[in-house]
Amino acid sequence: MDFNSRKIIEALRSGVPSRDAGRYFSSARPKIMRDIESALDKAAEDRQSGGMIITGKYGEGKTHLLNTVFDMASEKNMAVSLVTLSKETPVYKLPLLYQKIMQNTYLPGRVQPGVERIFENISLNAPVAQAMFEYALTSLMSDKLYYVLKSYLGTGDEDERFLLLADMEGDFLSNGDINRVYRRVFSKKATYKAPFYKTQHSWDYMSFMSRLFVEAGLQGWVILFDETELIGRLSKKARINSYLNIMNFLKPENLTAVFSMFAFTASYVPDVIDAKHEYANMDAAGLQPGIKERAEAVLDLIGQAPQLAPLSDAELLEVLGKIQDYHSTAFDWTPNIDARRILEVTEKNGGKLLRAKIRTTIEMFDQLYQYGECGNISLNSLGEAGYEEDASLEELAEM
Repeated sequence: MDFNSRKIIEALRSGVPSRDAGRYFSSARPKIMRDIESALDKAAEDRQSGGMIITGKYGEGKTHLLNTVFDMASEKNMAVSLVTLSKETPVYKLPLLYQKIMQNTYLPGRVQPGVERIFENISLNAPVAQAMFEYALTSLMSDKLYYVLKSYLGTGDEDERFLLLADMEGDFLSNGDINRVYRRVFSKKATYKAPFYKTQHSWDYMSFMSRLFVEAGLQGWVILFDETELIGRLSKKARINSYLNIMNFLKPENLTAVFSMFAFTASYVPDVIDAKHEYANMDAAGLQPGIKERAEAVLDLIGQAPQLAPLSDAELLEVLGKIQDYHSTAFDWTPNIDARRILEVTEKNGGKLLRAKIRTTIEMFDQLYQYGECGNISLNSLGEAGYEEDASLEELAEM
């Protein structure tokens, strides 16, 4: 039995999307995948930053799509962050959001999150370090990160390195803590051009890390946000701040080679933007000129965002055929069932949602593998085609 195929089948069976399961969706929805591929190339090759919003109904594959993009970006030698927004990961609080992004950032080829390895080949006098020192001093609002990085590369104390790395990952140290390390390592005082306030300067960290990834040899940084519709449960003020932060990612200033993607439910426009009168809320909030327009622009983009339509029969055939291949490999058997017959069963018994069709298909294969039949569907012998369509598999869609 193949362990990786088993992982994919178990993830699909549970209905919980995973990076492994997301890979097999890469050939579905070719148009939107071409658009995403183009955006990734634009970031990787031209060092341009931007983003997009996608929408889709519950169970139509938004999270699967994000996992597919994760895999595409990793193969392009890009760092990838996959963040599920929630109360613990609020988009309206940038300092906390940055910390959560960094906790869920994967370097290419790594199965565990973390960016420490990006520093492995960077010494204090390396060209990468010199470029980042200059960037921190000249391109950011605060020069705190100049002292953080220089202290990190200069100290040999593991505890100090741990704390300084944690700062770069969003667990911000005070200026006094950094001063003590800097003075001990370099025998001089750190002199800041401006005080650092995390509520005002957290975007410096986004800018810094995006530039560091590129200077260290990566092709860029992809940041994927799932369940963005949860901001609809926030207060009016928090929602407005969320829209403004989303715009910072979609139309970023001072980011290097970053592509961001937000997934919303398709009902966000009627359920939140319309029902909660979001445009009127902007007027009532008394926002400064320019700020109101940026927040409203996000509402416009959500309304105009491409929606994940149900897969066509041809796309479904390809997906279901791949499930058959994975199930065969995972459990070491050969179903040899025509994917068109599988499609007929899922159309009748799996409902309209992609997630239900997938789970119905896997349940059917499970029963055929274990018992040689599934209701009135049977195989002449295990692994050989020869069955009749079942008219009573409704319960499969509920499992």
